Amino acid sequence: MRFVLILLLGFSGLARAAEPDLLEPDKAFRFAARLKDARSIEVIYQIAPGYYMYRDKFQFALAPAGAKLGAPQLPAGKKHRDEFFGEVETYRKQVQIRMPAEGEGRFDLKVISQGCADIGVCYVPMESQASLHLVSGMSGPSKSGPRWSIFASDMDIA
Repeated sequence: MRFVLILLLGFSGLARAAEPDLLEPDKAFRFAARLKDARSIEVIYQIAPGYYMYRDKFQFALAPAGAKLGAPQLPAGKKHRDEFFGEVETYRKQVQIRMPAEGEGRFDLKVISQGCADIGVCYVPMESQASLHLVSGMSGPSKSGPRWSIFASDMDIA
């Protein structure tokens, strides 16, 4: 009886060792946002090895309503035949997305994205956020124009 119990415990340990170790979404897809210049925002995702993101699953929004966000400039992705979504474009390693923005004061950038692991597991759409602040009352002359500061957080994952 003791031999059977030891054998069963050994097999359960082997079964757990065979399960893939998936990264948490915020580790697989590291989000950052920054001001590229006085009129555009750059969103960057560092994508872990063995993972990819879908080009057509990105959504962007600024709040409150006084802020305006232009059309995102998404780079071309790599063509991929996906078992869930068919013919798609994907990104690996890193993707940088630039978009024009207008406004004054504090704004919240919200980005929705989705990605998968090569082992066939897809994550639910994720929400990442960054808080932006346009500083309009600068002292002294400035050739660079208004300054923005961006504080990004990818902790609010859906």
